[in-house]
Amino acid sequence: MAGVRHGGDIRSRASLLWPRHAAWAVFQPGWIPPPDDPLVERLKRFRVIAGMIVASGVYTFVARDFDGKEVLENLVVACVVLLVIAPLTVGVMLAVWRRRGPLRPLVPALIGSLQLLLYFVGSAVLTLLLLQGGVQFPFFAPVPLWLLWFVCAAAVRINSNFFGTAAVHRALPPVLASVTSWLMAIPDLVTGDLHGLGLTLGVVFILGAPVLVTCLALLEMHRLRRFHGIRLLDHPGAPQRPARPWQRPHQGGNPYS
Repeated sequence: MAGVRHGGDIRSRASLLWPRHAAWAVFQPGWIPPPDDPLVERLKRFRVIAGMIVASGVYTFVARDFDGKEVLENLVVACVVLLVIAPLTVGVMLAVWRRRGPLRPLVPALIGSLQLLLYFVGSAVLTLLLLQGGVQFPFFAPVPLWLLWFVCAAAVRINSNFFGTAAVHRALPPVLASVTSWLMAIPDLVTGDLHGLGLTLGVVFILGAPVLVTCLALLEMHRLRRFHGIRLLDHPGAPQRPARPWQRPHQGGNPYS
């Protein structure tokens, strides 16, 4: 039976019935390059999973007002913000790179990244609509639950390459992640929407995500520059600058250990 590639293994098409495998197949296509830094990837994956657990715990045991639909509505709003912020941020970087080289070779990767963004937004919106209609049509319940798992798995997957923008420039995903996380947190602080939490806990809860995302982004960009000579302002098609001799890892060793 024909298969799909999943984490280096060949799995049957039947495995796509599992939301996690389906999310991998959709949001990790072959044109996205593998991650450069396994350490940072593990930290980012841990952050996303831990963030989901902490958010569920805070809403359930602290605020005592957990509403899965409200959480999903917030995710949809975040997706709408992504549709605006991500293209604007990429546009700014394209204006910078245009002075250093042609942009035409970047078009296929840009189109692919936009498609992944639309897939994710569409999945989140469809999940919300089906969950809201699940009361009238209870026999549809397995479908939105499958989609909910799919969206959560996709969120973990796209956190690695940020909708495939790593194919445009290796340093673009951490920049987009930082900008997006801050622009999603600031409105809550400005409007005073602390999600039913106290002042101190609410501010910590809201700022926790963008601060941690920014720290991981700075770490990732530092290691890209140090071990691979990849710099954000360099044109994606330009030859990578070699790392300085005293920064190069020992031959045969793991530079990320």
